[in-house]
Amino acid sequence: MVYKPIIIVAGEPNSIFSEIFFKSMKYKKFKSPIILIASYRLIQQQMKKLNIYRKIRLVSLLELKKNHLDNKDINLIDVNFSQKKPFDKISSKSNKYINRSFDIAIEIIKKKISNKLINGPISKKFFLKKKYLGITEYLAHKTKTKNFAMLIYNKDLSVCPLTTHLPIKQVSKNINKNMIKKKIKLIDNFFKKYLNHTPHIAITGLNPHCESTDFFDEDEKIIKPAIKSLAKLNYRIFGPFAADTIFLKKNREKYRVVVGMYHDQVLTPIKTLFEYDAINITLGLPFIRVSPDHGPNELMMGKNKSNPLSLIKALTFLDSKK
Repeated sequence: MVYKPIIIVAGEPNSIFSEIFFKSMKYKKFKSPIILIASYRLIQQQMKKLNIYRKIRLVSLLELKKNHLDNKDINLIDVNFSQKKPFDKISSKSNKYINRSFDIAIEIIKKKISNKLINGPISKKFFLKKKYLGITEYLAHKTKTKNFAMLIYNKDLSVCPLTTHLPIKQVSKNINKNMIKKKIKLIDNFFKKYLNHTPHIAITGLNPHCESTDFFDEDEKIIKPAIKSLAKLNYRIFGPFAADTIFLKKNREKYRVVVGMYHDQVLTPIKTLFEYDAINITLGLPFIRVSPDHGPNELMMGKNKSNPLSLIKALTFLDSKK
């Protein structure tokens, strides 16, 4: 069986990514060839800092279709990076480097060499500069994708926030019935296509206990009608449920996915339950994009103490796909 390569954009150069990447490579052998898009000079510097040695094989876009790749060495597409010192502070100096890395990855995917992408942690503050809410939205823009969703995936339970990195005061203004329907359909299609499973999906309410004293009740006017409409189409969807109890053990056993109205409503409990044993999957893109479910962790750079589990899970998930 031939497995397409897994493309990895290293992301923020001043982060823990190189550490968790090399730990992941040591952890297990992957069937899919892995192509790292990063600065050759920077990776060498970071290996020295971390006291790690791996042989690097430089590859180009032209070579990818011609040559057979394996994981005996690190397959690396070199991207120029102007910053001289590794493990410096995160800043906007890395923006061109990160953007160029994503451009190369998307070009590889367009050439149908791969359909699997992982990106390392990236600073939203400096790279996205409030232009995009997150890398999910950034990649959707890059690929002209209109309908997309963020799924934080664990084999036992996954969550999806309808809105991602919005301020709380903007959440209620950005929720509507059509949006709920589109996200649920994306989730259902993903589980059927990639996991051969029709998921039972629970939806939370927006307000505490799914009740509101305001003149407009989103739970009654928006969420309930959307659920009824989807149920008529035979989606296995239930709710709305109060967010403070849906994650109790007896409830978690009933549902494969919990869809929440905003970021922390569902990400806080799943990270508490599974810690690093979860990955971030973008649904709706013309390829499978996965990222470790954590940030650059600037304070841990160069200490060789970071946990690689989320990246290992991301690699393992994509390695199981052709």
